[in-house]
Amino acid sequence: MAIESLDTVDSVIVFRARDVTKVYHTGDLEVRALDGVDFELFEGEMLVLLGPSGSGKSTLLNILGGLDRPTSGTVRFKKTNLTRLDESGLTDYRRKHVGFVFQFYNLIPSLTARENVGLVTEIASNPMRPEEALSLVGLSHRLDHFPSQLSGGEQQRVAIARAIAKRPEVLLCDEPTGALDSKTGTLVLDALVSVNRELGTTTAVITHNRSIKDVAHRVAFFADGKITRVEKNTQRLEPADITW
Repeated sequence: MAIESLDTVDSVIVFRARDVTKVYHTGDLEVRALDGVDFELFEGEMLVLLGPSGSGKSTLLNILGGLDRPTSGTVRFKKTNLTRLDESGLTDYRRKHVGFVFQFYNLIPSLTARENVGLVTEIASNPMRPEEALSLVGLSHRLDHFPSQLSGGEQQRVAIARAIAKRPEVLLCDEPTGALDSKTGTLVLDALVSVNRELGTTTAVITHNRSIKDVAHRVAFFADGKITRVEKNTQRLEPADITW
C-alpha cells in the first residue's frame, strides 16, 4: 500500500548545509568523513540517508544534531547558524529542538518504560505525557514493564517514545533497525512513520538497508563522504509492504 508523498516546492527548509567538510586527524593520517556536502531537509519530511558504513552519514547526522561541528562549511537550522553556536548554545538547541534515536536503546534497566520516557518530560517545556508517547508507538500495554521484560523492538520503540515525548521539531535516527530482524524492524519503522505522519515531526533516518528507502519522501545516497544523488519517492510504501 502506498502512503502520501511530500511536495517540497513550497515547504519550509528546516536544515540547510553548504559545503560541509569534516576532517579527522590520527597522527599523520587525514580522514575526510564529509567532503563538501550540500544538503536540505524540509519541514514534515521523512528522509532516508542511505550508504555503506564509513560513507559519512552518521557524521552529518551528528552535525545536524549539534553533537559535532564541521571542520568547514555552514549548517543552518531554520534561521539559526549552528556553526556559530558555542557549546552552551548547542546544548540548548539539542534540548529544545532535537530528538535522537540510536541503534542501541540506552534505556535505564531499573526504570519501567513509562519511567524511562518520563525522564525526558521532566526537562521539556511542553512535553506530552509518557503514556501518550508510548501509545503513539504502540506500547500502551507495556507501560510498567522493565527493559529486561521487553523485546529488542519494544525497547527501540520505548527509545522512540522517549525521543518524541518532548515534542522535538526534528527526529534524527541512526540505524534504528540495525540490530533488529525484519519483522521487528518493520514495527520500529511503523512507529517512525506514525510519528512523522501524526505529529509532523521532520525525520531523518540513517541506514545501510536499501529496502528502507521506500518508506521515505526522499533518499540521499552517500559514498566516500559525499552525497552522490538525491531521489524523491513519488510513491512511498508502508513498512509492512517493503521487502527486506
